[in-house]
Amino acid sequence: MTETPLKLFNSLTRQIEPLEPVHPGEARVYTCGPTVYNYPHIGNMRAYVFADVLGRALSWKGYKLTHVINITDVGHLTDDADAGEDKMEKMAAEKAQSIWGIAEHYKQAYWADVRALNIRQPAQWTVATDYVEQMIEFAKGIADKHCYELESGLYFDVSTVADYGRLARAVTEDGEGRIESVEGKRNAADFAIWRRTPAGETRQMEWDSPWGKGAPGWHLECSVMSGEVLGFPFDIHTGGIDHREIHHPNEIAQNQAHCCTNGLDRAENSGARIWMHNNFLVERSGKMSKSAGEFLRLQLLIDKGYHPLAYRLMCLQAHYRSELEFSWEGLGAALTRLKRMVMAVEALKARHAELAAASTDLDAPLEQKAEWTLKQIQGGAWGKLQPMLDKFDAAIADDLNTAVALTALDDVLAAKKVDVGTKADLAAAMASVLGLDLLNLTRADLRLRPVTATITEAEIDAALARRTEARAARDFAASDAIRDELAAQGVDVMDGDPLGWEWKL
Repeated sequence: MTETPLKLFNSLTRQIEPLEPVHPGEARVYTCGPTVYNYPHIGNMRAYVFADVLGRALSWKGYKLTHVINITDVGHLTDDADAGEDKMEKMAAEKAQSIWGIAEHYKQAYWADVRALNIRQPAQWTVATDYVEQMIEFAKGIADKHCYELESGLYFDVSTVADYGRLARAVTEDGEGRIESVEGKRNAADFAIWRRTPAGETRQMEWDSPWGKGAPGWHLECSVMSGEVLGFPFDIHTGGIDHREIHHPNEIAQNQAHCCTNGLDRAENSGARIWMHNNFLVERSGKMSKSAGEFLRLQLLIDKGYHPLAYRLMCLQAHYRSELEFSWEGLGAALTRLKRMVMAVEALKARHAELAAASTDLDAPLEQKAEWTLKQIQGGAWGKLQPMLDKFDAAIADDLNTAVALTALDDVLAAKKVDVGTKADLAAAMASVLGLDLLNLTRADLRLRPVTATITEAEIDAALARRTEARAARDFAASDAIRDELAAQGVDVMDGDPLGWEWKL
């Protein structure tokens, strides 16, 4: 096969570009992580599914991957436009708890969602409060040429770097309208990189600095942590599309001030060669907003009986740069598709075990690699599966076109008259790149019990056995009565279900 080079959409240039790593054979990636003041909603988690697919695609293409995701536990304000209270301080005050305890609780909740969605662990998690001294040194290095002090702290003068706002394409003569209006600012878009604690107040998180006791700005954190761990320039910086308008332009300005003041015609002057952003997950009822109280968390999906990988699959069915509308019907359809895949792989595993039992030349069980690369399977005797492999690789290489890649996986699972082991290996490789873990999932894993259900599975199975006997005896009145009894307890009996799941809660 001819390998398709990986091409990615660069938000800075608004073009699809081939990946040309700073260090040949390596890929260094930084992802803007969560602010751990509350539980992440499923829209937040779409960004990490996207970043995980990017990392898996880079590994598939043979790059040595160093992926860093940060944890923001200080400095992120209640308005992304550099205004309001610190989110962490605000939540700690509302709950009358230690800010450190708040950060630890929600960090662990975020990590639980990461595991549930089969998102790989990055090379490093960088926690903002571990890097405050480096942030102060970074700010000291750029302060004389690029910053000025006001009563509220140290501000970055965006006029001191070339092409400010190019990433957002949002700069006007009046400046960026979403930025906080602070008396004394030279430019509307200027932003705080150090916030001084107001006189008479005490923060739970504050540090001494040349600009007074206070805390770093959110934008400063990511510049410092990405540069410290990956070095400037690195290859790819990712985040949600909301970061493209303010947070990332401000990061870029700081990176320019730290490294050079040259323009952004050369992308590496921004600190990263490629900037990538996933689009929003849209939910029409308004339950995506954390300010609405109850919002759509991954745990809510699980509590309603949906396996978290159904949500991952739902994300994969749309291109990361497209808006994705969430609906329960769409999630249910994704779960059904996942069930079909799992059943197909279970059938392959069963057939492989049968063949292994009858042959001394066949090993069992099927090989389960932690990670598959294209190099591992190039040159294999794929026969009629080869076009499907080519289609899959081309889709991944085409700016992570996971929707098309999924159809290639479906094609493999549906293929007839091919070697069982070969088919299973190729399906496992594709599923690994997509993060679907098909070799390890079972049908039982996907039949989650809603938290509101009171009937036990044993009671359901017993009722279904009685119903089967009644139907065999052509006692349809009894059969219908049992069905109605189960329906009253939230059990939907699915007669004729082609997936063979029999019932669902």
